[in-house]
Amino acid sequence: MVGRVRLGVIGAAGKIGAMRVKSILDEPRAELAAVMDLDVDGATARAQGAPAFSDLDRFLDVSMDAVVISTPAHVREPLCMAAFARGLHVLSEKPLHNTVEGARRIHQAAREKGLQLGGGFNMRYYPAFAFLHDVLRDGTIGEPDHLRVFGGHEGLPKFAHDWEYRADKSGGGALWDVGIHMTDMARHLMGDITEVYGVATNRVWQVEGSEDNAMAILRAPGGLAAIYQATWIEWRGYRSVVEIHGSRGMARAAYAPMETLLLTMDRPGGRPRMRRNRFRGTQIRERIWSWKVTAQDSFARELGEFLDLIDGRREGLRIADGDAALRAVEVAAAIPESHRTGAPVKLPALGGQ
Repeated sequence: MVGRVRLGVIGAAGKIGAMRVKSILDEPRAELAAVMDLDVDGATARAQGAPAFSDLDRFLDVSMDAVVISTPAHVREPLCMAAFARGLHVLSEKPLHNTVEGARRIHQAAREKGLQLGGGFNMRYYPAFAFLHDVLRDGTIGEPDHLRVFGGHEGLPKFAHDWEYRADKSGGGALWDVGIHMTDMARHLMGDITEVYGVATNRVWQVEGSEDNAMAILRAPGGLAAIYQATWIEWRGYRSVVEIHGSRGMARAAYAPMETLLLTMDRPGGRPRMRRNRFRGTQIRERIWSWKVTAQDSFARELGEFLDLIDGRREGLRIADGDAALRAVEVAAAIPESHRTGAPVKLPALGGQ
């Protein structure tokens, strides 16, 4: 694409939307074309001179190439469809929609229009999890045998708004919140997820349709499996952990705090060599400026790769595409369905990244 890519941001007045705006303003290849939010004054305050709107049609009348959508999940479908109708690429926050049907419609519309759909899974760019992906790609721990994937926090006290945890707006509970990132991380490492067997319960917070806790076995087409848990009763506080166990060692990535562990051996059962990284620089920066510095850096990297997608480049990118965005929603819905039926849920292979 010749010249800078012009992007608009929907949901610019929100906490994450404001960070998305900043990533565009800081990106040399991008230009902030316009912002939109029901809180138009809040959006204006972040736009640094770009026009701000509360009306979708007026926003889309501004010349732009792509839209970043940072709104609650239940309002995303008409926003995505309106953007696609104008020939605009879309980078959407996670989850793509609060229903499987809505996510599939968005995914299909992007395909039919030949437009790029990116999923906002910025944790792929956190240094610890990026390290894990590289270890798996390079064969450092031999033949992978299985993964362990965990994401959790204390539940409802973490939320500022009820739309963040009520199923009619959020899609569900822990699976659609902290768990959606970990579902994507599992798929990012495994290649795809095509079989899901699990259980989901809500004995603690008892919000209808919103699970407190979910556990599952996720399988890739080639048979690689992950043991998965998403929970709102992790009383110690927010944690995300991914482990890969292979024939010649294991690798572990965690946040927060950011840290990795790599254990390697020259043969199965051989003498292990251990290497840790606690990312002291990241931890110090977060103590001074909060978690937002790490998230902001990940948004910047994700935006850069979204621009690469628009430009037709895919090789070597970490960004979650439309297939990944859809599959994360399908898995989130499949675990309660498996619990209901007592049987695995089969999903068609999607590919993508």
